[in-house]
Amino acid sequence: MNKRRVVITGMGAVTPIGLSAAESWSNAKAGVCGIAPITHYDTADMKVKLAGEVKNFVPEQFIDKREARKMDRFTQLAMAAAGEAMAQSGLDMAAEDAGRCGCIVSSGIGGLHTLYFEGLKGGERGYDKITPFYIPMSITNIAAGHIAIKYGLKGMCACVTAACAGGANAVGDAFRHIRDGYAEVMVCGGTEAAITPNGMGGFTSMKALTTNPDPARACIPFDKERSGFVMGEGAGILVLEELSHAQARGAAILGEVAGYGATCDAHHITAPAPGGEGSAAAMRQSLADAGIAPGDVGYINAHGTSTPLNEACETAAIKLAFGDHAYKLAVSSTKSMTGHLLGAAGAVESVFSALTLLDGFLPPTIHYQVPDEACDLDVVPNQGRPAPELEYVLSNALGFGGHNVSLIFKKWKGSFS
Repeated sequence: MNKRRVVITGMGAVTPIGLSAAESWSNAKAGVCGIAPITHYDTADMKVKLAGEVKNFVPEQFIDKREARKMDRFTQLAMAAAGEAMAQSGLDMAAEDAGRCGCIVSSGIGGLHTLYFEGLKGGERGYDKITPFYIPMSITNIAAGHIAIKYGLKGMCACVTAACAGGANAVGDAFRHIRDGYAEVMVCGGTEAAITPNGMGGFTSMKALTTNPDPARACIPFDKERSGFVMGEGAGILVLEELSHAQARGAAILGEVAGYGATCDAHHITAPAPGGEGSAAAMRQSLADAGIAPGDVGYINAHGTSTPLNEACETAAIKLAFGDHAYKLAVSSTKSMTGHLLGAAGAVESVFSALTLLDGFLPPTIHYQVPDEACDLDVVPNQGRPAPELEYVLSNALGFGGHNVSLIFKKWKGSFS
């Protein structure tokens, strides 16, 4: 089968470090920390006090006020990011074959705000009194549905639910959908808003979250003193197009999606497989899919969650997949700034990966102090740095259930003629 080339023509992001992709990337380059005391609810009786909240987000600035009331926060964040991505793409849907334009947007948990607060209301007043929008606000696919409705995307519309790997799966599945001839345009990514008492309590009780109250030492990927992840929220959306379609309409091309690998550890519901073989296999698949050698990759945007197991296993996996070249790679975690966005993580990090190539700049792993002999790669500690020579970037996303996803992005060097 002839594999078509797939390019990026629009990107949007709403994150703990910015209300747009441009602002989020500017702050990522500068090493700005988006982790701070939780304001969404009172944490007095809870162990975890910090999170990566999206700050100063006013839904009505992005969405019609009446429509916003019918959306959970995770959908509102997705709509804001999608609006930015679609505007940047310059797509005129009136001129498109809507049946050849689709949408894949992941969420790991969906409308947790609605589930929690309407659950409280139901317990107090009776469940027949909860909002009639309870179901359509809380189901995980509804962000994809709202985006499709807003922009008239009548092709495939779906939600990949693969825990913390889902956002990357959405980008990869959209890439394949275009590459293999099923669509010309796909709007894809992930969204999450799980900073609620039940969401945070659930992750706390399983000892996944750090209880460190210091924002400078809470989320410290690759640092020997890492003790659990910090919850984040946000959304990342990309507009992908078949190359000749983008060129024909004179679109500004921001980068290229070149490869996709997806595997499962089939090992444990929450812990990665020892030695990182599953993740290594996903990386090898993505390299083969892109038709490149390990030495062609210059940077990895790591999953890097700040948990004791993840970084040790991910480092081992990188060494398995890249051999000696692992020590020539830069490998940083932007979660050190945003926290862990669960189903949105892989999508936001796809945006950051594409911007790493577009800008020729490596984002840092901030707050890194204590080296870990099990994580002995170049983690771009504390300060980002220029890297104009980059041609390929790999982004990893791993999830509960053993999901492993690797995406490869290529720097755009072509012309529009």
